[in-house]
Amino acid sequence: MRKVRIGSGAGYGGDRIEPAIDLIKEGNLDYIIFECLAERTIAQAHLQKLRDPNKGYNEWLEYRITKILQHCTKNNVKIITNMGAANPLAAVKKIKEIACELKIPSLNIAVVVGDDVYHILDKYGDQPLIETGEKLRNLKSSIVSANAYIGAEGIVKALENGADVVVTGRAADPALVLGPLIYEFGWDIQDYSLLGKGIMVGHLLECGCQITGGYFADPGYKDVTDIWNLGYPIAEVEENGSLKITKLENTGGIVSPATVKEQILYEIHDPASYLTPDVIADFSNAKVQEISPNIVEVSGVGGKQKSGFYKTSIGYRDGYITECEISYGGSGSYERAKLASDIIKKRLEIINITVEDLRIDFIGYDSLYRESLSNKILGETENLKEVRLRIAGKTLLEEDAERIGQEFDSLMTNGPAGGGGVRINIRQIIAIGSILIPSNDVVIEVFHEEVRKDEIETSSTL
Repeated sequence: MRKVRIGSGAGYGGDRIEPAIDLIKEGNLDYIIFECLAERTIAQAHLQKLRDPNKGYNEWLEYRITKILQHCTKNNVKIITNMGAANPLAAVKKIKEIACELKIPSLNIAVVVGDDVYHILDKYGDQPLIETGEKLRNLKSSIVSANAYIGAEGIVKALENGADVVVTGRAADPALVLGPLIYEFGWDIQDYSLLGKGIMVGHLLECGCQITGGYFADPGYKDVTDIWNLGYPIAEVEENGSLKITKLENTGGIVSPATVKEQILYEIHDPASYLTPDVIADFSNAKVQEISPNIVEVSGVGGKQKSGFYKTSIGYRDGYITECEISYGGSGSYERAKLASDIIKKRLEIINITVEDLRIDFIGYDSLYRESLSNKILGETENLKEVRLRIAGKTLLEEDAERIGQEFDSLMTNGPAGGGGVRINIRQIIAIGSILIPSNDVVIEVFHEEVRKDEIETSSTL
């Protein structure tokens, strides 16, 4: 039975490139995916695009493409990626430019657009955000982005038109894998059982080395061999949806039933009804079996008809956060840090700074578990010999955020004694909310750029 091998080249926007190069060179791959988007990632990319219309794609795109493009061409590995982020058209132009510089002719680069639905948001003004219940229209002036999680449709069209590289914006993570599987095997888009299996493949690959031991590692409990040399995962998929997950033999990490099970459950709200743009996948009867060391088979996955809606991620400005830290060491370190926090609270009252939310953490004591549980775990505070005070304040106005930082910096001379290592960071908050919009409202289009020989010759003479 025919097989397709797909590798994961990235599990997030800033992931390592060396394991991806190893996969391309040694993994006998047909495809490699680079899944590089998160909710805030694309909202921040829209802000970059507002500042520079030629930006807004993943900041590591140029670096990654320059490193891998020749290897992919040599080994006949197609690239599928959502590194287009807020500006996939600019991303494709940049990839074409890199291909010309590397003298790679006849490269077919496709871009899938349609996920950016900002221009039709007025239709959904009465919709409440899923997370907060606030009506969308109340956020209108502060909204910076609106991107629907589109499915595999555009990727399939791009591959049908001969694409070697497919760039998307906010495609759903598993769609990067489902697209090539539909194309390669000719799966019927109404065969929900097969589509559910394809979503499982994508879900297992989308977070990169999480499934090869990265997020799994816990020394002494869940040990991972040579974790500094983690290999990225490979999915070997057959036409009937049969799936094996593995990695390169000469890399660190581990592929085991435990790593696979953890990834199956990762970010799944309901294993029986995992909502995606292409299908509602059913992981509830999934079976995980080790075939041999670092080869795990996954079966028992099904699917149901898709919902007809796209989850849409709304990015909006929501004030500012000032984050400040200072360290106290030695005897009385906690008491001095506590005094410093009291000083800041009193000072903010005196200078009349409006703080919507103020969080105080004593790192090394209660920053993870808060005071009541920390007392039981660590004992009394006099046992602490090193504490780092962290204060984070949320404000609507940037000038209020700056005043919090100024007051914190004043601790250096205004006491208490022995503080050091001050760090102050002020950033604008880009909050994320979600709505559901009918998939019929979203128009998916695919465009192609071809790298021609004459363009390569022209670029080499410039």
